[in-house]
Amino acid sequence: MNPFLLTTAYFPPIAYFSCLKKAEVTYIEQYENFGKQSYRNRCEIMTANGVIALTVPVAKANSKTLVKDLKIVYPTPWQKLHFRGIESAYKNSPYYEYYIDDLMPFFEKQETYLFDHNLAILTTVLDLLKLKRDIRLTADYIALGDANYTDLRNAIHPKASHRQPGCDYIPKPYRQTFSDRFPFTPNLSILDLLFCCGPEAGEMI
Repeated sequence: MNPFLLTTAYFPPIAYFSCLKKAEVTYIEQYENFGKQSYRNRCEIMTANGVIALTVPVAKANSKTLVKDLKIVYPTPWQKLHFRGIESAYKNSPYYEYYIDDLMPFFEKQETYLFDHNLAILTTVLDLLKLKRDIRLTADYIALGDANYTDLRNAIHPKASHRQPGCDYIPKPYRQTFSDRFPFTPNLSILDLLFCCGPEAGEMI
């Protein structure tokens, strides 16, 4: 099996972890140009008012800015706002208290680079899911169409119109926090699955 190739992502969606689980080796692309309105700096959670996106503010990027060099900016207390949103959405979920202490550092420490922040999140979440995966970073940009990789960089995207084939994730429905108000919503942030399903989350991917 070829190594999988993924972008960096902020509290990635469930499909992202589904890909990681299937791959023997996964490379995270760090030499691509930053793509706006993607999971690289946003995640989606279910709230009492429906699905909302939490976005990490980043420094203005130009066409040559590599994702590994993209800096997080702190013009507003966005970490506090993200935490409040997550707390409001999931404080009554079965496993919120079980996991939140492990995740709190990501809402307190002011990391300089988005890529480093996301990589630390990925490492922690894989540990919480009890998924031991071989995650590596690219040493240079991997060209589109490289036959040595299963390229999923454009297969997982918030907008269906931007998605390319490659990710064969099939959602497994589970009871979500606001299931009395909304139908099951697939492929939210991994936070949704963790807080709702706890130790079983790794098997639900």
